[in-house]
Amino acid sequence: MCRVTIVTTAGRPDEESLKLAEFASSELGATIIPRQKRSVKKLSEIYDANVIVAGKNRYEYYAKGAEAPFFFHPNSAAFRLKRVARGEQEPLLTACDLKQGDSFLDCTLGIGSDSLLAAFTVGEAGKVTGLEADQNVAFIVKNGMKTYDTTELPLTACMRHIEVIHADALTYLQQQLDNSFDVVYMDPMFEQIIEESTNFEALRHAGSHIALSDDWVAEAKRVARKRVVLKAHYESEWFERYGFMRDVRLSAKFHYGVIQKNGDA
Repeated sequence: MCRVTIVTTAGRPDEESLKLAEFASSELGATIIPRQKRSVKKLSEIYDANVIVAGKNRYEYYAKGAEAPFFFHPNSAAFRLKRVARGEQEPLLTACDLKQGDSFLDCTLGIGSDSLLAAFTVGEAGKVTGLEADQNVAFIVKNGMKTYDTTELPLTACMRHIEVIHADALTYLQQQLDNSFDVVYMDPMFEQIIEESTNFEALRHAGSHIALSDDWVAEAKRVARKRVVLKAHYESEWFERYGFMRDVRLSAKFHYGVIQKNGDA
């Protein structure tokens, strides 16, 4: 059974945070609970609920029992984009072999860093769709991508170009036509810790942990026109089990694997 989610405000709410709380309540069908000087932890315990806090300039999501909140921030994507813009190699983009105008389906959006790189590469003529199975995470990231205040280009344009959809990857794939995306990308939540940022740890607690399956890989292969790309821990058995050609990177904690479709150059 899914745990209920409630919405509250920062400790001293202003008019803007009250509006944000109302918007979150409307989007998620969640009840607004007045803060009344109570801690987020206390509210979570009283209502046995996940808590979304509408602050003065962002939402924070406290999954029940989490020590730290999940919130949207471009995170490492900003640094990776700068390197790519300078012409440096990016392993994700090498594995995906994306071109201008391509379509990219991110089955496991999370914070959205990989989709941001994909959006930069495919450009305005391309299409980037990100799926997130957890409704609250999807809400936080979708809202953040639309509203995050940054003057950095091309970061802003890339964020606005991504379509965020709350959906289970397998269910979504089953509804798509054959060869409907150039690249289908999968980065299932790792049990092993790879990234060490506080926000990634919060995402690990809040996000959906869904293991790769025969059906998921089969549907990804059907929907992908050019290739299916998997990111997984370097010790993962998924590469060999599902026939991914692994890009071995000796100093990296994770590897990319590729299933190339017929005709993919």
